[in-house]
Amino acid sequence: MYNTSKRNLPGILICLVIAMSTSFLSENYGGPQLLYALLLGLSLHFLYLNEAVKPGIDFCAKTVLRLGVAFLGIRITFADISAIGMNTGFMVILAVASTVCLGFLLAKFLKLSPDFGLIAGGSVGICGASAALAVASVLPKSKENEQFTLLVVVGVTVLSTIAMVTYPFALQMLDIGALSAGIFIGATIHDVAQVVAAGMLFGPEAGDVATVVKLFRVALLLPVVLVISIFFGAQKATNNLGWGSLRLIPTFLLGFVALSIVASMQILPTSITHQIGALSRWMLVIAIAAAGLKTNFQELAQLGWQPVLMLVVETLFIAAFGLIFILYAT
Repeated sequence: MYNTSKRNLPGILICLVIAMSTSFLSENYGGPQLLYALLLGLSLHFLYLNEAVKPGIDFCAKTVLRLGVAFLGIRITFADISAIGMNTGFMVILAVASTVCLGFLLAKFLKLSPDFGLIAGGSVGICGASAALAVASVLPKSKENEQFTLLVVVGVTVLSTIAMVTYPFALQMLDIGALSAGIFIGATIHDVAQVVAAGMLFGPEAGDVATVVKLFRVALLLPVVLVISIFFGAQKATNNLGWGSLRLIPTFLLGFVALSIVASMQILPTSITHQIGALSRWMLVIAIAAAGLKTNFQELAQLGWQPVLMLVVETLFIAAFGLIFILYAT
C-alpha cells in the first residue's frame, strides 16, 4: 500500500496543481473551471510521457473520477430521477441498443471483424473507454482485437473531448432549456467525466440531469455485455452464458445510488451534504485534468480511416438520436 501510494504521488500532485490553478483562474477571471482543467491538461500532455508520473495520472483519471462521480450522488435525489421521466429512459435504452447494432453493421460494411463493430458500438453507446474494455474482455482474445480496442480507447476519448467542448455551446445557440440539454448531453457524450464537465458548462441543473442520464447508460453496460458474451463471446463454444460478466458493472454506480438514497432520505445535515458535493467537484476537476494530460491528438491520425469513420458515424448517430428526442419528445 505504501509503495503504491509513493508511486502515485508525483502524478497526483501534478493533477492537484492543475486543479488549484484552474480554481484561481475561474475565481479571478471567470469561466468554467472544468474547461480550464481540460485545456491545461491537454497543453501539458508531454508530462504524461514521463514514466514517473504516469501511475498517478492514471489513478486520477480512473479511481479519483469514479470516487468523484460516486460522491456526486449526494446532489441527486429520487425526485430528480423521476423528473427525467420514463420516456427518457426508453430513449436511452433504444439509443444504446441502436448504436451497438449500428457498429456491428458498419463493421460488416467496412469489411472489418464483427468484434470491432461491437467494441466500437459499445464504447460510443455506453461509456467510452470503459465499455470498450468491458466488451473486449468477453470477446475471443486475439492480437487484432487488442489492437483495435486500444485504437477505440484513443479515438473515443478524443471524440468525447470534442463533444464536451462543442455540445454545450451548440445547445445554447439552439436555445435549448437546461433539462433538455442535460438529457442530450447525458445520452450522447461517451465518457462520464466529459458528460459531467459538459453539463456543468451549460449549468448546474443541466449537469445534474446529464449525470443521472449518463449513469443510467452506464448501468446498461451489464445487460449489453451479457448479451454480447452469450451470442458472440469466447464462452459461446462451451455453452457458458457468461454470468461472470456481472463483475463488470462499475462499483462506483453502487456508491452513487447509495448516496442518492441518503440524499433522498435527508438524514445528513445540509453542511455535510454541501461538503461532500464540494469534494466531488474537486475530484472531478482533478480527473478531467488527468484526462487532458493523457490525451494526445496526434495519435488520432494513426488510427486509420476505417475505425475513425466508424466512431464518427456512431457519434453523429447517437447525437442525432438525442437531438430528435429533445426537440420533439420533451
